[in-house]
Amino acid sequence: MTTEAADRRSVELRFLDPAILARLGSLDLKARTVVEGFLSGLHRSPFKGFSVEFAEYRQYLPGDDLSTIDWKVYARSDRYYVKKFEEETNVDCHLLLDVSASMGYASPGVVTKLRYGSMLAASLAYLMNRQRDRVALTTFDEAIVAMLPPSARASHLRSILVTLDRIAIGRRTDVSKPLHLMADAIGKRGIVILISDLLDDPAQVVEGLRHFRFRGSDVIVFHLLDPAERTFPFQRAARFRDLELGDELMAVPSIVRQEYLDALQRAIDGYRRELGSAGIDYELMDTSTPLEFALMAYLATRVKRR
Repeated sequence: MTTEAADRRSVELRFLDPAILARLGSLDLKARTVVEGFLSGLHRSPFKGFSVEFAEYRQYLPGDDLSTIDWKVYARSDRYYVKKFEEETNVDCHLLLDVSASMGYASPGVVTKLRYGSMLAASLAYLMNRQRDRVALTTFDEAIVAMLPPSARASHLRSILVTLDRIAIGRRTDVSKPLHLMADAIGKRGIVILISDLLDDPAQVVEGLRHFRFRGSDVIVFHLLDPAERTFPFQRAARFRDLELGDELMAVPSIVRQEYLDALQRAIDGYRRELGSAGIDYELMDTSTPLEFALMAYLATRVKRR
């Protein structure tokens, strides 16, 4: 394979369509493909080399001993980083995945929100494990469904991937109740990552997420929506069914489209405003977006945390 062909192949792997990624095989292979392609892309960036060493360095702060600056990292990134002590390096990362019935929705040619969320959680867990962070996984609907405690062992990563691979669609959504239970259960500050379509009372969701911030954890929210939920492309009169309650509503799309889109935008703007004011990172992602963008958002939060 020529160098040009190899680079082209690397780009293909780095930005796989989630629907194509879903056909690759085991969740372990999916996560490895996403993360290795993502790290390969970072190596080609101005931060070449930094991705591998990310867990061992933090950005230089005024007052740090100049002798701790790693000049090799500076030569690659043109930024000052200092070698960190072991106790600074590892954090507990808690992955919270919504498995409620609404996450089972998918428009034609797109993976379900649950499948996308499980691939995202698996990719994040794989990346965290590479960075030697301790990873925990909790799945929930109206209650906590499964909970794996934080660990950095390779066997624990396999347990997380197996759990995600065997995930089943749950019942109705009640995001805030499980969030409060999980916030009380986390005894050590760390990073909390919520993966959900947030189809619940926004005020209660925000209150639940503020609980984590009150306990000292950094929080990232990945708000998953199907492309059809974001654009409402339907043309013919149809019967729309609530996946959780079973309620049905007959509607003519051309009549209700703008009202629906306006309501959705208000909800998104509200989440972005309220979560931002609480110091919580908010990332809106539809299920056709390559997972690498979520990994970059996670690393950006890690950098801020340092």
